[in-house]
Amino acid sequence: MKRQERHHLKENEFAKFVARTGESFRQHGRSITGTGVLVVVALLMVAGFFLWRANRQEKASTMLAEALATLEAPVAPPAIGTPAIAGTFPNEQARLDAALPQLMAAAEAFPSTDAGIEARYQAAAVLAELGRHDEAKQRYQEVIDRDGNGLYGQTSRIGLARAASMSNDHDRAIEILVAMSTDTRSTIPADAVLAQLARAYEQAGRADEAAATWKRIRDEFPQSVYIQEATRRTGA
Repeated sequence: MKRQERHHLKENEFAKFVARTGESFRQHGRSITGTGVLVVVALLMVAGFFLWRANRQEKASTMLAEALATLEAPVAPPAIGTPAIAGTFPNEQARLDAALPQLMAAAEAFPSTDAGIEARYQAAAVLAELGRHDEAKQRYQEVIDRDGNGLYGQTSRIGLARAASMSNDHDRAIEILVAMSTDTRSTIPADAVLAQLARAYEQAGRADEAAATWKRIRDEFPQSVYIQEATRRTGA
């Protein structure tokens, strides 16, 4: 079913609900007490709120889908003297430059929706890939502020730490990752956090702490996907 048709159906359903409620009120108005009137009003407000929220979610999801389609479009450099192929980009930067404003438009238009939060997270990742680390840190922090301990909020802490390291803010990166490594509520795998922490130590020039962190992965997580890297880094 097309998106516009689904939207009209939702509006029609709400309109029918309002009509039924109004007819019932007219038929039984004399017997309805003040409390009953309040209940009817409350029901109308709740129904209106859910219709409004569903409409916002749908619009946000549509904008996010369009941005992700751009972000996933093929890169196909045209041959010299030939036009670009429709629906493709000549290079990765052109694709990222095109997707970024679409992602931010969705994030700013619907900041509190799930799709809006995901759009902001994706925008932060694009900024980091473009080397705009200060902007990436700001976007990641905004996701953390909005999503808290949600999936994107937690994943953004990893992204924020990476962006901090890339902008030579090593102390901040290490602080974030150390806090994550001791957070029992986190759904991010502990070995993944420790691997990021070890790399942050390396980038900060703190070789002993990096080696100790790799050793933790080797000793405590023998089935980790990082075990080969940990073994190589510790020389074991």
